[in-house]
Amino acid sequence: MIVRFSTRLGAFTMHGDAAVTLLRAMGHSGTVPGAILTAELPAALAQLRAALAAHVDEPPPADRDAWDDESQDAETRAPPISLRTRAVPLLEMIETAIARDSDLMWERS
Repeated sequence: MIVRFSTRLGAFTMHGDAAVTLLRAMGHSGTVPGAILTAELPAALAQLRAALAAHVDEPPPADRDAWDDESQDAETRAPPISLRTRAVPLLEMIETAIARDSDLMWERS
């Protein structure tokens, strides 16, 4: 599954496992589709930042499985991308949405 995050200011897509993990870190159930209203975004952003700080280098679930795959040797496989790195576009989108008074929405893409 691919999840499309959007505000009235723009949109981006993210792999579903990482997206659901980040939604849950914001205090949301993780259901897709969904939305967070502008007034609730500062609290969601604070929860997301706190969760990311607690799990700085932990890769999202989909990457963990790929990293553990022994079929690739250590030299050819890319290191897993941390959840914190994957969260950067979402963090920036939420910050912009707060500054410009926009809701955050997401849906399957």
